[in-house]
Parts: sequence; structure tokens; C-alpha cells
Amino acid sequence: MSLFHIMIFLPFIFAVFTPFIYKLVSPRIHTGWFVILVPLTVFLYLLQYIPTIANGSTIYQTVPWMPSLNINITTNIDGLALIFGLLITGVGTLVVLYSIYYMSKHREALHNFYVYMLLFMGAMLGLVFSDNILVLYVFWELTSISSFLLIAYWYQRKNSRYGAQKSMLITIFGGLAMLAGLIMLSMITDTYSIREMLSKVDLVTADSLFLPAMILLLIGAFTKSAQFPFSIWLPYAMEAPTPISAYLHSATMVKAGIYLVARFTPIFGGSSEWFWIVSGVGIITLIYGSINAVNQKDLKALLAYSTISQLGLIMCLLGLGSASMYFGHGDESTVYAYAVLAAMFHLINHSTFKGSLFMVVGIIDHETGTRDIRKLGGLMSLMPVSFTLTIIGSFAMAGLPPFNGFLSKEMFFTSVLTAAEHPVFGMKTFGLLIPVIAWIASVFTFIYCLILVFKTFTGKHRPEKLDKVVHEAPIGMLIPPIILALLVIIIFFFPNGVSKNFLQPALIAILPGFAETGGLDVTIKPWHGWNTELFMTIGVAGFGVIMYLYLKRWSFLYNFFPKALSLNHLYNQSIEGTENISLKVTNRYMTGHVRDYLVYIFGFMTLLLGSALWLSKEFSFTISNDADVTVYEGGIIVAMVISALTVLLSKSRLTAIIALGALGYLVSLFFVIFRAPDLALTQLVVETVTAALFLLCFYHLPELRKEISRVKFKATNLVISIGVGVIVTLLALASNNHRLFASISHFFEDSYTLAGAKNIVNAILVDFRGLDTMLEILVLCIAGLGVYTLIKLQLAGREKE
Repeated sequence: MSLFHIMIFLPFIFAVFTPFIYKLVSPRIHTGWFVILVPLTVFLYLLQYIPTIANGSTIYQTVPWMPSLNINITTNIDGLALIFGLLITGVGTLVVLYSIYYMSKHREALHNFYVYMLLFMGAMLGLVFSDNILVLYVFWELTSISSFLLIAYWYQRKNSRYGAQKSMLITIFGGLAMLAGLIMLSMITDTYSIREMLSKVDLVTADSLFLPAMILLLIGAFTKSAQFPFSIWLPYAMEAPTPISAYLHSATMVKAGIYLVARFTPIFGGSSEWFWIVSGVGIITLIYGSINAVNQKDLKALLAYSTISQLGLIMCLLGLGSASMYFGHGDESTVYAYAVLAAMFHLINHSTFKGSLFMVVGIIDHETGTRDIRKLGGLMSLMPVSFTLTIIGSFAMAGLPPFNGFLSKEMFFTSVLTAAEHPVFGMKTFGLLIPVIAWIASVFTFIYCLILVFKTFTGKHRPEKLDKVVHEAPIGMLIPPIILALLVIIIFFFPNGVSKNFLQPALIAILPGFAETGGLDVTIKPWHGWNTELFMTIGVAGFGVIMYLYLKRWSFLYNFFPKALSLNHLYNQSIEGTENISLKVTNRYMTGHVRDYLVYIFGFMTLLLGSALWLSKEFSFTISNDADVTVYEGGIIVAMVISALTVLLSKSRLTAIIALGALGYLVSLFFVIFRAPDLALTQLVVETVTAALFLLCFYHLPELRKEISRVKFKATNLVISIGVGVIVTLLALASNNHRLFASISHFFEDSYTLAGAKNIVNAILVDFRGLDTMLEILVLCIAGLGVYTLIKLQLAGREKE
């Protein structure tokens, strides 16, 4: 295993030891001081790859896992994966530092918190660096599970459990859909490697599974990145502690869907379906999130909807940029590829300003005891550092200079205008619609940014509505958002360093056609003259300020939207309806009677297997090669038939039990005749114990003993019994006549040479299936211990009496 693989699995390794560290050092030292070494170490290690990847190289490393199934842990280090890897570990380091001051070492179960976080961190690293689609899926679902645990960290709260359940149901559903899409891709290309799939794009586009695979893959991406209409889980995930929100919902988990779309753009990009689905869902999500953010009263809910909106923006850019593959090479291809560059730039910028904002909101909640905007106000003089950080983060999100969000927002405007000016895939009809929606969404983005700043920090301070005496947060809690805020400003003044080392390599990974040219020769600068993009920005700021000032006069419009049509209401109704239907169905078959359960089981088995035999028309058998039936065997068969009929027709349960035991003993005689004494002995023991247990049960159940003398005949029992017997017999005869492979008995005939055993059965049980036998013995031992414990408890109870 290479050092790189060790670094990917380092969070998993450390997660195993975290509970022990917590037990040793708590409450003297905060466990976070040990955990922070993990993301910091991986982050510093990944930095060494920046020069190599910036030069256009891609590094592949493989560790065998299941080579016989062609499933290996193959890592792919390229520009796209490196951006995500640095975000996961870099922001992860700051979040852990922030959590040291946010999470109390005396009142919180920190070992659980950091184990969940490390699991999530490792899963995200494995996801973005995996080249094998099945390994990618394993890490994908592990992010859903670990995020469920993180969101439900305060499990005693009803809203935390609800938010965790909603996020898991939606993202797991998307993950299963994505798995189906990935399997379709592997069926088309005959490989599990994404790198090899890229060399077989023509096969994928020409296959009939192209569209189903694409849609299923996008469902997985949209659910994970909270795209419309799957975005309803993200606001409720805000019940998690603020460090989790800053990590999962600004920089990492929600970006996994973005990563998936970017990674598979080389395969599906260039098609009209991919272009319209990705860009269309993205632009709808953009305006949906921005409009809903304005109506929120909780600061974290506002940031949640703003995250939905910003993710929609990035998704829209990736969709627009995918049209570059349709043109191949040339000016139009370059024009559309600019959108991909803008998407990656805004992805980095969003992680910086949104991570900082989440941390500041956590500080406000930590120091005031509330996130309710209606209770806040006048905090500017009491929390000047937090106010400054909020200004930087909010204005970057609003797209104002001198902050990095201004640059990527201008690139977004350029991309949507370019799409309108160079129509493709029917853009002549809807070309102007995308820039208009983008501009309207930007206006609402500006409004909620103003709300975040001015409703929280300006106005009158009302200490009577707060649970705490307000003061600025400790410096340790302020350092992480300060670092992110500084990056917001630094990137604005030095954007081309980011472009050369990160954006250009990522562009080549998403659009491989630009590998020969080394990417796009784009110089990012804040001033491009008095162009359309600048006028759009001025219009956004102007209309945004006016609508903010008159917010109370038009915000009542939100009340007109019927709650019955909201996505959350539809989700709740669907969950409630599913539970009601499940309850009714369950009550129909969960009657509490064992006989009913056996009827269901055997009846279903009879219908299923009988239908399969009938439809497949595979039932046939021959007796020409069978051995002759001797007189002794015939006599035993007749005796077995008599015993079976006695069980069915006996009016006494006692007689039925004896007849059933006799049937078992007659079967053991067959084993003796066929020279299987070990099976005969086992059968005798089982039948003896079974008969004794039946008799004991009837002896100790007085309500059943009264009915021993009269047993009612039931036609259902007769039909089920005959049906099961006939189907099993037919299956046995058909199976004996349709042997698709050579018998493995010839292999075991050489058991003496292979295992040194003269008894084939013993060799199979002890040598060839030794582990299976050992586990069976273990199960019997556990059952024996359970019986012994119950007996001891019963005896102890009697002694107390």
C-alpha cells in the first residue's frame, strides 16, 4: 500500500483509536487537539502534488482488493480530485479547530462526534480519489451514513432525528439510483474504471442504456448536492452542531454531487439531454434557494437555502460548460468551456465565504443563545470581529468587490450571456431565459445577504430577548473564520494563482479535449470595463437595496403560497402515507398465529416455484439411469407414506407427534442403506429431540391439551401440504435431469491426498468447510450458553421465592 493510500485511510485508522484517546485524556485535554492532526497531516501531504498536477499530469495508484472481480482500490489524482481533496482536509482542519472551542469537553460525547467526523472525512477522500466505480459507490454511501450520524448527533432532539432521517432517506435513495446507473455504464464499457470508460465514450453514447444510465446517475448527484426538488433535506440538516454544518453543508458533502457531475461530464457531456437536465435543474435550484432564503427567520436556515442556491449556480455552470464537448475544438468550444472554469472557481470561493459564514453564525448562536433574526440586532459594537467577518462573507456571496465572490459571479454572468449569444441545443428559444433567471436570483441573493448583515448587527440591541450576556467569542473560535475570510480577500487580488494551479488542471480533467492546449488561456481580473456583466451587477445591487428597504411591504407575498403544495409537506405526507399503508398490510398478515405464517410462506413458495417451472417449461426427467429400487427400500417408502398420512388424518395430536417421529426414523434408515451413518445418527438425534420437545410443549400447555382428542380437518392445510410436497419433488426430479456443470464430487473423492482424511464427509466439514463448521459450532455454543443462562435465572428466581 502506497503512502497516498495510507493518507486516504488515515481518518478511518484514527477513528478506531479516538474513543481510547477520549477515555485517556478527557476531561483534562480536548480530544479535538489530537483529531486535528489527521486533516492537517493529509492537507500538508496533498500540497506536494500541486506542482505536478498543475503541469497537466495525472497520477494513478492501485492497491489490490478483490482482483478476481476486478475491484481494486485505484486512486486517481488529477486537477478535479486535488481541489476536492484540499477542500476536504483544509476546511476540515479549520472545522476541527473551531469545534475545540465550540463543543464543550465536559458536556458533549466528543468521542462520538470525532469518530463520526473522521468517518465522513475518510469517506469523502475515498470518494473523490476513487477511479473504480464500485469503490466510489461504497464511499458514497458511507458519506450518507456518517452524515446521518453527524446530523443526529444531538439525538435527544426530535428535530435532529427528523433531519437526519430525511437526509438519509433522500441521499440513500439517490445513491441506489446512482449505483444502477454505474452498473449500466460498466455493462456498456465492460470495465469498472472511470479512466477506461473515458476511452470508450463512443460505446456509451451509441448504447440504448445511455439515457437511463445518465438519468440514474444524475438522480444520485442531485440528491446529494440538494438540487431541486431534492433540496428539502438540507435546511433540516441544520439541526446538527455548527461545525458539522460548516463542514458538510458548505465545503464537502453537498459538493459530492457537484464532483460526480464534473467527473462524468467527459462521458455524458456534449449531449443535449445532459446539457438541459444539468443546467435546467441548476438554474431552477438557484432561484428556488435564493427566493426561499429571504423568507427565513433562522440564520442557519437562511444559510442553508443560500447554500442550495449557490450549489444550483455551480450545477448550472457545469451544465452550460458541457456543451463545449459538442463543438469539439474551436472558438465556440472555448466559449462554453469558460463556464466550467467559472464553476470550479465559484466552488472554491463558496467553500471559503460560506464556511466562514457558518462559523460566524455558530458564534452568534454560541454567544447569544439564539439564531432567531427577530431577537437579534445591535450586535455590531458588542461583536465587532464577528461583524467584520459577516461583512466579508456576505458581500462575497452577494458578489461585491473586493471579495472573491465578485469574480466568480461576474464569470457566471459571462457564461449565461455567452449561452444566449451562442445558442446550442435549442437555446435560440430559451436562450434569454437563463440570463434573466440568473439575474433575478442574484437580486434575491443580494437581499438575503443584506438581511444577514443588517438584521443581525444593526438596529437596537434587545438583551431581554436573549438568554446570555453578549460578548465577542474567544480568539480560538475566531481564528478559523478569520483564515477563511482572509482567503476571500486574497483570492480577489491574486486570482490567477488559483487559476493556474487549480482551475486549469480541473478544467482538463472535466474537458479532456483541452489537455493538448493546457487548458484555457484566461486571465481573471476584477475590471473588464463597462460591459454587460458590470451593468447586471449594478442592477442587482440597486434593485437588491430597494427591495431590502421595502421588505416588509412585499414579504407578505410568501404567505400566499399554499403550504399543502410545499415540497416538505409532500414529503411528510408521502412518509405518513407509506407508514399507514405498511401498517395496514402488516396487520393483515401479522395475525399472531404461526399457522398463518406457515401458510403464507409455503403458499408463496409453491406459487413462485410452480410458476417458474411452468413458464420456463424446464420440467422433465428420466429414470433410465437410476438405480433399481429394492424390496427393502420399497417397504420403507410404503411405511413413510403411511406415517405421513397418519400425521395428516390423525384426530389425536399425540398420535400425530408419534407418527411424525416415526417418519423421521424411517428417513434415517434410508441414510443407513445409502451408507451415510453420520447423517443417520444426526437424523436420529434430531428426531428424538424434536419428538420429546413436542410432547413437552403439549404437556405444559393446558389450553392445547384440551383439544388433543379432537383435531379439525382443514382443507388449506391439505392443499398447502400436497402443494409443497409436489413442488419439492418436481424440483428434485427436474434438477437431477438438468445438470449444467460437472459434479464436484470427483474433487472430494481425492480427499485423502488433499486433506489426509479417509472419510469424505469429515474432510468436507473439517478441512474444506472448516471455517463454516467452526461458525456453526460457535452458534451452537452461544445457543447453549443462552439456554444455560435461562435455566440459572429460573433457578435463582425460585430460590428467592
